[in-house]
Amino acid sequence: MPKITYIEHNGTEHTHDVATGLTVMEGAVRNLVPGIDADCGGACACATCHVYVDAAWTEKTGTREAMEESMLDFADHVQDTSRLSCQIKVTDDMDGMIIRMPEHQG
Repeated sequence: MPKITYIEHNGTEHTHDVATGLTVMEGAVRNLVPGIDADCGGACACATCHVYVDAAWTEKTGTREAMEESMLDFADHVQDTSRLSCQIKVTDDMDGMIIRMPEHQG
């Protein structure tokens, strides 16, 4: 099971095992990681699971689809590595991945 480290805006780290096939958002919600609100429950209908994928891991998370791009328009402080965590499926090769959270969810 891959270990993913979620880092809050203030630097607090939360490292959790996340089952392959879940999304990064589901891993955060199931482990009560603060900072990922996930108001729509993973339907890609909001931007409250906005995260920054550590640059070393961006290739492993795939690319943003059109719907995700549209939803990121509602997020604050979007960067090149911004993703909606509900759109990142966890795979075995994501063991050690680092996810950072913005100060506020949009």
